[in-house]
Amino acid sequence: MKPFFRLCQPPEHWTPKARLGFWSWQFLWVALSAVGIGLTSLFLSIGSYPVRYVQGFFATPVLLALNIAPCVCLALLLYGLTRRVLVSYTLTAAVVLGFSTANYFKLLFRDDPLMFADLTIVREAANMLGRYRLFLSRRLAVALAAVILGFFLLVVFAKGRPPKGGRFRHVLALAAAAGCVLSYLFCTDPVLYNGKAADYRYIDHFWSATEQYIAHGFVYPFLNSTAATAQFPPDGYREAEAAALLDACEDADIPTDRQVNVVGIMLEAFQDFSRFDVLDLPEGIYADYHSLEAESVRGDLITNIFAAGTVDTERCFLTGYSSLPDFRGKTNSYPWYFRSQGYQVTGMHPCFQWFYNRVNINENLGFEDYQFIENHFNIYSETTPTADALFFPDLIEDLKARQTGAPLFSFSVTYQGHGPYPTDSCILGNADDILTPELKAAYSPEAYNIMANYFGSVKDTSRCLLELRDFLAAQEEPYVLVLFGDHNPWMGDGNSVYTAMGLDLDQGTQEGFRNYCATRYLIWANDAAKAATGNAFVGDGPDLGPYFLMNHLFELCGWDGPAYLQATNDVAQRVSVQHQTGMYLENGAFTRELTGEGAILSRDYQWLQYYDKHHFRYRDVD
Repeated sequence: MKPFFRLCQPPEHWTPKARLGFWSWQFLWVALSAVGIGLTSLFLSIGSYPVRYVQGFFATPVLLALNIAPCVCLALLLYGLTRRVLVSYTLTAAVVLGFSTANYFKLLFRDDPLMFADLTIVREAANMLGRYRLFLSRRLAVALAAVILGFFLLVVFAKGRPPKGGRFRHVLALAAAAGCVLSYLFCTDPVLYNGKAADYRYIDHFWSATEQYIAHGFVYPFLNSTAATAQFPPDGYREAEAAALLDACEDADIPTDRQVNVVGIMLEAFQDFSRFDVLDLPEGIYADYHSLEAESVRGDLITNIFAAGTVDTERCFLTGYSSLPDFRGKTNSYPWYFRSQGYQVTGMHPCFQWFYNRVNINENLGFEDYQFIENHFNIYSETTPTADALFFPDLIEDLKARQTGAPLFSFSVTYQGHGPYPTDSCILGNADDILTPELKAAYSPEAYNIMANYFGSVKDTSRCLLELRDFLAAQEEPYVLVLFGDHNPWMGDGNSVYTAMGLDLDQGTQEGFRNYCATRYLIWANDAAKAATGNAFVGDGPDLGPYFLMNHLFELCGWDGPAYLQATNDVAQRVSVQHQTGMYLENGAFTRELTGEGAILSRDYQWLQYYDKHHFRYRDVD
């Protein structure tokens, strides 16, 4: 027992042999404990997906190493700095398993993994977390038990504390730091990430970004996602050629006789479920919306997101970019272009100004004035986002009070449809007054209440939209109304209500991909706007990504627009969807393999937007 005891406790007399034995023993236990943390993270990385996903990790050594090595290097670095095994273990577990648990719940609630970019909106995440019910699942309980077991083993077998000095400690810290750097470089290597370092044997939906992420574990893809947050040039990027593409066009003024006021509204989680053959909904839910749609140009908007991530669709629309910059400074956008044309550029969001940092970023996007709870909607409530029944009349009153003279570009974002929706009650009245007895009989009480809350909200919003239409129709000034949903709604943890509906969300099929990513858009004009532009503004429009919706609006209005828009018109017409998963819509068909011409157009588009993000063009605009 005496030799073993010396391994667990610092020897009284530090002979070289004793010193080596002590350090080796501590090193071993720190490494083993970190391996346990990495394995526990892998266990949590699959969320509520089948356990067989975890089994697949062990058949891919590279994948296993890239998830565990960062944990080991971090633990050894902390041990070298603190000299305490338990401290290094606790801190490593807190960081790795803290993020792993957040990823677990995000997968459970949103079917969307935790990425590094999510850390930039931690305040929003904390706010939304309170709307969901956290619980200790069996999987979390197993993970917690593993952490406690690891702590107990370290207390028993590795409780020794070395002296402050020691060359070995310094060497260990430097080696661990180098290991952290090396692990990060391997984790962010795109060739490795898309090649051997993934286990696809259990991937059911190859086009699913969520399942692609899960196929890599958690630590590995989370570190890899830091590269996506950084703004790296696209493959083969040549700035001179990108500049030439943009310089071939020139900003065009909006003709005075074709100027119209543009009112854009992004509707939170708005989707037309009546177009799916899965629900027999009462006609009254979408009747008002369909009345407006019949008078409009309409189509599918293929978003990058599902059930969350509102700001992605919003800023794609405002910038024309399919991949977004960090917006830390003034950023080229269509609001800036409208300001350069003498337009008044305003907007409204009946929620908090800090949400997605809109108060700062909207200014960088060119908005002159923007109304939030803090500076306007607090007349209704200082703590609760404003419902559509208050928001839309407020918007109408704002339009009435507007001083004529300068044309208007207004862009607002609603909040009412934001999930999650209560599962035990209906907050907009009686559920039986919204849905039918047949639906009540066909679904669980929880699913029925979710649907009643969502469709009750949709019905209320549709009524408000028709009132806005009626107001704009009566105006002598020309008005064009642009409406679109930001993403599909949350429908139960793990998309349980979608499953109960039988709606195909399999992203491995064209129908499933469309169902998963598409919302509706419409562009409506009053008589004065139709007369000014010479366009009837009615009929089926193209299916497109939100970054090309402005291209279509300008086409309908007969405007050439800014140089950037002109330079992207060809790709907007030919390859109208540039999805972040690598899916394209080329000539009306979804594909992952573009034709030669389509590939060139898509490449040019990526080059153009990267160049445009880094060369602000509206410095002279007040």
